Amino acid sequence: MLDVRRMQMLRAVVADGSVTGAAATLGYTPSAVSQQIAALEREAGAALLERVGRGVRPTAAGLLLTEYAGTVARQVAEAETALADLLAGRTGRLSVRYFATAGAALVAPAVARLRAEHPGVRLELRLSRDSEEPLADVREGRADLALLVRAEDRPEPGVRLVRLLDDPYLAVLPRGHRLAGRRGVRLTELADEAFVGSEWPGPCLDAQLDACEAAGFRPRFVVDSEDYVTAQGFVAAGLGVSLVPRLGLGSRHPDVVVREVRDPVPVRAIHVAVRETAPPQPAREAFLDALRAAAGAAVR
Repeated sequence: MLDVRRMQMLRAVVADGSVTGAAATLGYTPSAVSQQIAALEREAGAALLERVGRGVRPTAAGLLLTEYAGTVARQVAEAETALADLLAGRTGRLSVRYFATAGAALVAPAVARLRAEHPGVRLELRLSRDSEEPLADVREGRADLALLVRAEDRPEPGVRLVRLLDDPYLAVLPRGHRLAGRRGVRLTELADEAFVGSEWPGPCLDAQLDACEAAGFRPRFVVDSEDYVTAQGFVAAGLGVSLVPRLGLGSRHPDVVVREVRDPVPVRAIHVAVRETAPPQPAREAFLDALRAAAGAAVR
């Protein structure tokens, strides 16, 4: 196998036209350079230089290797530049998993900020409908990070959870409801109401059920819905009341009113999951900072 460092020495000799001049440029003795060229000739199985007066010139084999040495030098320089950009977070690739309501309120502004500050970073965004799949993707290295709802007291092996924000649930009531004129409602005041479900079984629904249990009742669901817009439609039609997280109320039905809930406040905790053993990645940290900024804007 040809030694790349010796090829660069050959390139220097050919560029200078003499072993002595190349040695001075490289900081070696002429004898050391001659020994390395001789070793390269043994590796190549051919003479690489021939004497011409007081200097040297490349043979056909020497000229061939000199040209390839130049190509290698350019590629190494490009690799060094690319590596420096990657380590500085100017380039890279991130695979992100997110759930629907986090997409509009958190992921979209974070992506916009990342593109403005780090335009060389490529993003792969994928919507996750299952609460366990994104965790597995992060844990097994298929995703760099994932946004998800998780209870604070539920550790995830192999995954580090970074808390982004608490997303409180609000009461969605028909416009003519008896509590519609209030600025806020106590959760116990909804105990006898028919409920329109807004969540599938999972951590988001658990946040509602846990708060209702703390208030001393279990909600009576009369209809289930797949999303928050549909839930508002059922409420507007008079089928019941619903609890919808603040981030899920970007688009409000004209025939419902939304009121804050207290005593207690149902809250879902939104986290970012990162693999514990993942090596440092500036682009990932930049995106985390962008998500934190989006979360801060969302709660204001």
